[in-house]
Amino acid sequence: MEKPGAKSVLLVVGGGIAAYKALELIRLLKARGLGTRVIMTKAAEQFVTPLSVAALSGEKVFSELFSLTDETEMGHIELSRSADLVVVAPATADLMAKMAQGLAGDLASTAILATDKPVLIAPAMNVRMWHHPATQRNLATLRGDGIHVVGPNAGDMACGEFGLGRMAEPAEIAAAILDLLGGGAKPLAGRRVLITAGPTREPIDPVRFISNHSSGKQGYALANEAVKLGAQVTLVSGPVAMPAPLGVQLVAVETAEQMLAACEAVPAPDLVICAAAVADWKVANPAPQKLKKNDNSEPPALAFAPNPDILKTLAQKTKGRARLVVGFAAETENVIANAEAKLKRKGCDLIIANDVSQGVFGAGRNTVHLVSASGVENWPQASKDEVARRILEHCAGLLK
Repeated sequence: MEKPGAKSVLLVVGGGIAAYKALELIRLLKARGLGTRVIMTKAAEQFVTPLSVAALSGEKVFSELFSLTDETEMGHIELSRSADLVVVAPATADLMAKMAQGLAGDLASTAILATDKPVLIAPAMNVRMWHHPATQRNLATLRGDGIHVVGPNAGDMACGEFGLGRMAEPAEIAAAILDLLGGGAKPLAGRRVLITAGPTREPIDPVRFISNHSSGKQGYALANEAVKLGAQVTLVSGPVAMPAPLGVQLVAVETAEQMLAACEAVPAPDLVICAAAVADWKVANPAPQKLKKNDNSEPPALAFAPNPDILKTLAQKTKGRARLVVGFAAETENVIANAEAKLKRKGCDLIIANDVSQGVFGAGRNTVHLVSASGVENWPQASKDEVARRILEHCAGLLK
């Protein structure tokens, strides 16, 4: 329900298969108390009906540039300026081209040109159209004009191709809208959050080590979103090829022992999320000098020793335990069963499980399952940023 004095959005729905996502976006905005008026292009009406949009928004849908009734009640100039933010979703290649060139041949393009408010676009198109030099020129022009952009994401497309061009998910767009309006919820305000990320490296000798394929993207996304939600964040990270998110206290480590020591040095966190891919074993006695390869020599025999169990240690602390401890389970088979067993074995409150045999390491998207004592929630595939925000919003609710 729209709150008195609440901010409002003018949503321009372009013509593309992604137009159906506008319905979920309207629902999310309404749930957050934002008023939403909608302009639909003629092409958009081929994918979703104005009746569906009107039913969800609770407002009349606008589509005609020259309508005496609409011009009497609310002219296109007033329509474009009465909202606090103009959102174009999906922003088709055609709409982006019109915006970049300042064309105004229909109500949608005219309202966008006439607005004096910030504009956010969510591009959606075929991967080849997205990478076409004309589209990239238009995108650069729009960014230079101060237009905000969310997405696109990579993934399967309705045309059967794969790549960049999928419209950002409604939750991602809603989060971007709230950030631009300055009305984003801060459910972790005042909370201290500890997050681990990336791989660990266990030395074999001064030049070799044991590690894994973790890129740290999911852990860094969690840290970035936690800051946006108001938390004071400490990120304990193994070696990755990414800069620390703004506003995060980064503690860089290499080995599992260093990671545990860094975590235990963080005073009284409210929430701990162990997203790092920690090596279970280390070489018991790393060589002090580089192990040399000789023509007739056999490979060296390496003796292994167990590494400290960081998640279990933090979850089963008898003093100063965080109110909520969350672990990750990167599995290649029996994902749910293994995650449920890990939940009991580690003593943590939640496990975020995913199947890493499907190319998750280093990718931009993830499919996770939320496993707790009360059951399993299967979440749809989403960008790692959206997965991070959903995890943190869920944790924030549990911390209340």
